[in-house]
Amino acid sequence: MAHPSNFGEGEGRLKAMHDAGFPGGVVVDPTPITAYDEITVFYNGLLAQSGAEQVYLHVGFGDPRNWHNVQDLRMSRTGWGFVKTLEMPDESRFNFCFRDNAYNWDNNNGLNWSFEIHNGQRRI
Repeated sequence: MAHPSNFGEGEGRLKAMHDAGFPGGVVVDPTPITAYDEITVFYNGLLAQSGAEQVYLHVGFGDPRNWHNVQDLRMSRTGWGFVKTLEMPDESRFNFCFRDNAYNWDNNNGLNWSFEIHNGQRRI
């Protein structure tokens, strides 16, 4: 079952994600994350605040200490921050951090960001 956005739809969604003021300027929506659903990662953190021309979402899946299927995804600049929408695979965890076009990194002080990916079934 897909989870609806916690921040609404359209342009108002990005403003709401920005205005939420989450730590590090990072918002993932919707949460919880369900396999095969689309999620949006919003970023207005250190790199964006430092004037980065371009930000990339550096993603991987599985164990937070040993990522696989690693890739850099170009984020789109909006009036509120950088944003990327992607479909979640059927994996255990979604791990990510950010880099700019000059290879400066925002990795949450070495911890990265990590979310469990649920299979969509309710636990009893």
